[in-house]
Amino acid sequence: MKAAYFDEHGGPEVIKIGQQPDPVAGSGEIVVDIHAASVNGADWKVRAGNYRQLPNFPYILGRDFSGTVCALGEGATDFAIGDEVFGVCDVGQEGTYCEKIAMKQALCATKPAESSHIDIAALALIGLTAVMSIEDTLHLQSGEKILIQGGAGGVASFAIQLAKHLGAHVVSTTSAANVDYVKDLGADEVINYNAQDFREVVSDCDAVFDTVGGDVAKGAFDVLKKGGRAAFIASGSNGLESPSDDYISLRPDVYRDRPHLERIVELIGEGATVAPAVKLFSLDEAVEAQKLSESRHFRGKLVFKIR
Repeated sequence: MKAAYFDEHGGPEVIKIGQQPDPVAGSGEIVVDIHAASVNGADWKVRAGNYRQLPNFPYILGRDFSGTVCALGEGATDFAIGDEVFGVCDVGQEGTYCEKIAMKQALCATKPAESSHIDIAALALIGLTAVMSIEDTLHLQSGEKILIQGGAGGVASFAIQLAKHLGAHVVSTTSAANVDYVKDLGADEVINYNAQDFREVVSDCDAVFDTVGGDVAKGAFDVLKKGGRAAFIASGSNGLESPSDDYISLRPDVYRDRPHLERIVELIGEGATVAPAVKLFSLDEAVEAQKLSESRHFRGKLVFKIR
């Protein structure tokens, strides 16, 4: 199969395009012909060696995908050959920058008919992360006020739509170029972070969802009301420590399972969320996609169209 892979940690230039062995389905696994796979912010950090030393090379990046089942392993009875599915790799597994992947059937769900392979691949991991953060971790309620940092990004764009669907008042931050885009996602208030410090114009939030990290994340506690809660996905594995007992600091546990993928399908069916803005690449353009992802200067999601 054709794949984008690398043999050593480094910059985007270490990525190669070539042939790798086709995967074989193990017990309870399916093999999927990948039609589309998305680029996630963690990918370049894995390539650069920022997270951990990888167990072996060559290594194929990528965590979510959409495609067609082409082979079944022993005991894999949830799907049939030819079924259209999407999924998110298990924690510690990667390998979607390629033409095929062997996956646990339990980590795949039926692709909604109304979504293209490109759109559902763009939504898979960001949707999983947003649902687990907004619903499972923050337990956001109707009528509450939430600040969602980095509104034009993939996870935040899904989170904005989900929060509005739940009946919350949504405030978000973004660059000047993306203000209208974030408003169109449903945010009630949008702050251009190049022109205003969000801490000067936002207050009394019941919840904050930070997807940015750094000093921006630390400001979450400045806009919370007493008893408020903040969830962090870009501040390390433990999130941030709360400065006082007045606030609750949370780090979402973003695991993988089919029920949460089916929750994404449910939200699509209810018209609660649509795919983010997508910029398409071919596998041959993996270096360019990685460079853009690392720059963080883009809107929505980067997606490989593989078939």
